[in-house]
Amino acid sequence: MTQEGYLSEAPAAATSGGLASERFAERMSAAHGDGVVDTERVDLLAGKAIKALNDIIIEERVSYDEYNALKAWLIKVGEDGEWPLFLDVWLEHSVEEVATDHREGNKGSIEGPYYVEDSPEVPWNGTIPMRDDEPGTPLKFSGQVRSTDGTPLQDARVELWHADSDGFYSQFAPGIPEWNLRSTWVVDGDGNFEINTIRPAPYQIPTDGACGQLIAAAGWHAWRPAHLHFKVHAPGHELLTAQLYFPGDEHNDDDIASAVKPELMLDPQPAASGKGENVQYDFVLDPEA
Repeated sequence: MTQEGYLSEAPAAATSGGLASERFAERMSAAHGDGVVDTERVDLLAGKAIKALNDIIIEERVSYDEYNALKAWLIKVGEDGEWPLFLDVWLEHSVEEVATDHREGNKGSIEGPYYVEDSPEVPWNGTIPMRDDEPGTPLKFSGQVRSTDGTPLQDARVELWHADSDGFYSQFAPGIPEWNLRSTWVVDGDGNFEINTIRPAPYQIPTDGACGQLIAAAGWHAWRPAHLHFKVHAPGHELLTAQLYFPGDEHNDDDIASAVKPELMLDPQPAASGKGENVQYDFVLDPEA
């Protein structure tokens, strides 16, 4: 997908994968340090995973050729730095479901591999950092952050990041300013926010690396529907991580990451000015237990 104006070069899988792996390692180190390992849980989960793989080998009578192909592929996933991509595309949606199935507020979705912390803060009705004449349809996104009892959360922060109109993310593709299409909104006294950005494009996950090899070998497609990523924070409330989608996208029903939910579908309306679209979506957060 290309448009006149800015066109970033598609990053090699090893480049974007390496960056994703590096950033994830930094975040985990900062958040957990050395961490404390629950050996009983490791024993349980690792044991079940290994047993499930061995059961598949026996049931499907996996050959040495297939086993060696898997071994070579696993090595390549590591060499390409694509473990964050692989795990986020094919497993994270189940982890997210388990983590949030108790919530009464908004449904969440996966974070994905392209999140970056500490994006620039802007006022509640500010514009996301973007290039001059950023290509794409202007999008005004407004809403309110409140608790499940209806109380507006005046201390909330709304983080937004998304791909550009060519399907590329800043800090993971060359030629894009560092914080392009990434920002954090400080809501007003009533929990309201009004975001000015552009509508992102659908995109394919990188296909020139190990994950692309798997997709080609299995006869799958690599497409994700257009989406906006959000993290919504408020003191005393659970963090909400979500992706919001646009109706009519051909890959809403077969997202490679299996992350689309009906509750996450937007309803864009033409702007009164005739330029761009407006959308309204409120975030309802669950109090911390």
